[in-house]
Amino acid sequence: MGEANQSRVSEFLLLGLSRQPQQQRLLFLLFLTMYLATVLGNLLILLAISVDSRLHIPMYFFLCNLSFVDTCFSSTTVPKVLANPVLGSQTISFSGCLTQMYFVFMFMDMDNFLLAVMAYDRFAAVCHPLHYSAKMTPQLCALLVTGSWVIANLNVLLHTLLMARLSFCADNAIPHFFCDVTPLLKLSCSDTHLNEVMMLTEGALIMITPFVCILTSYVLITCAVLRIPSTKGRWKAFSTCGSHLAVVSLFYGTIIAVYFNPSSSHSSEKDPVATVMYTVVTPMLNPFIYSLRNRDLKRALGKVVGRKMFSVSGENQN
Repeated sequence: MGEANQSRVSEFLLLGLSRQPQQQRLLFLLFLTMYLATVLGNLLILLAISVDSRLHIPMYFFLCNLSFVDTCFSSTTVPKVLANPVLGSQTISFSGCLTQMYFVFMFMDMDNFLLAVMAYDRFAAVCHPLHYSAKMTPQLCALLVTGSWVIANLNVLLHTLLMARLSFCADNAIPHFFCDVTPLLKLSCSDTHLNEVMMLTEGALIMITPFVCILTSYVLITCAVLRIPSTKGRWKAFSTCGSHLAVVSLFYGTIIAVYFNPSSSHSSEKDPVATVMYTVVTPMLNPFIYSLRNRDLKRALGKVVGRKMFSVSGENQN
């Protein structure tokens, strides 16, 4: 084995989405805008739910957790993307790369579990309204969220440890904007068969099981909605479910396309674009689709924003 192959890589080079200066400037503005919208939208949701006691029910408890996770999800990748052109450096240390990968996939798993939990909550509310309070107790809600955090961390810890055992020799350039699993496996000079098998079995099970639960919940919800005599009531319920399923399809569709295909079918140009959809776009859209269509939440948001504006105008007058 040559000398170059014997030395371990101590850092990686994140090539990003484009190497053209003009496109990089446009991407910087786009990522900055989407990140600010994500943080502002999700923090407003958290604030509105926390200050309005009428929203202290299971649906909004799960929504609070989703907003927190989405804010953290975007914060694991976008700040690094924005900092690279400012600092003039695209490098990330080996340990930093594994750390970023850990948190990206931990929050991705949490999004996955919370979407399933929220679908079950809607199933219980629509299909069993008389028993909803008895089913969705505070203890069960806390158990569902805590269990999601535990499973997500254990799952990601397994894949991070499997990645840490690999050797990376000569090439350290990652054609991506964050430390993703697929390009890292391609760079490794070790046998990655175990990593790929675990991704396609255990990793697939972690992703697909909640997805099946979501589909099952919405099928049962649809059957219940079809029994509603009012056409207006049916259309309203279908409209809400359609919006939720659109985000679910966007989230799961891109993840399945990127991670659950044979490694030979992956593209260094298409995969990073696809990952933008679930790491940046979906967390930005969730506050609007899941929250701002809700009349009670819009009322709470109006009170929060109005209170802030009133306090600012009062300070200016003083």
